[in-house]
Amino acid sequence: MPARTIALLILVNLLWALNVVVSKVAVDDLGMPPIFYAALRALLTVIVLAPLLRPLPRNWPLVSAVGLAIGGGSFALFAIGLANASPSTAGIVSLSGAPMTVLLAIVLLGENVGWRRGVGIALAILGVVIAIASPSGWESSAGLGWIALSCLVGALGSVYVKKIDVGGKPLQAWSALASFVVLLPFAFVTEPAPVEPLMANPLKVLGCLIFAGLVVSVYAHVIYFNALKEHDANLVVPFTLLHPLMTVALGAWLTGDSVGVPLLVGGAVAVAGVAILVLRPSETFTKRLLVRSRL
Repeated sequence: MPARTIALLILVNLLWALNVVVSKVAVDDLGMPPIFYAALRALLTVIVLAPLLRPLPRNWPLVSAVGLAIGGGSFALFAIGLANASPSTAGIVSLSGAPMTVLLAIVLLGENVGWRRGVGIALAILGVVIAIASPSGWESSAGLGWIALSCLVGALGSVYVKKIDVGGKPLQAWSALASFVVLLPFAFVTEPAPVEPLMANPLKVLGCLIFAGLVVSVYAHVIYFNALKEHDANLVVPFTLLHPLMTVALGAWLTGDSVGVPLLVGGAVAVAGVAILVLRPSETFTKRLLVRSRL
């Protein structure tokens, strides 16, 4: 793999990690309602990617449902969790999405799992449990429940990505459209006065949205999918393991997260388990979203 591609993949993971911190600022410091924030993020993305909505894919309702699960649906739940969780702990707990994906593939698609991937699942779950049991994990346990639910929804969508006949970039567009259509009315029904925080800090919120909706959802993911198109997935996907590690580092640096030994140990164990899952082949689901599922 060329050095330029490696550098770009490292940059992509840095942008993904920074997006967790930016989203934390948006929903916590700026008070943006998480679902409304996720809807506006999807709107910016679909505006840019609108040309990719044509031609209409076969079985577009399933494409929309999968896109909602791996996109705005899981991101909205993740944002809800960030209101009460630190970026560092959220980054480690998000690793639970990988074993969830494999376990759902076993149940729903009849995936065969050998002993190596069984060990990977066990290590990933053990690492997440250790991270949650850390002092910072207990402090944000309410938010981490939403993070885990976000991973479950994203995992469910990831299992069925291989069942739809649509490429990575069009899937981004359909994910954004489905997310906006579903999340915007839901935000106005469930979140009181969702527009007020936007009006109170328009430039700061807009900056967060531009970063999340354009820099991350469009620019970073285009780089990632181009790398998958040009290189074997077994070379590209392991780079996504940098994302949670960078999230921990950025959380400690930018938001002052409490990063103790239990969190670091749990993160290391979880990353080791997910690495096994990433490197082992699968015949029933695509691995491109195994670690990173929120488009």
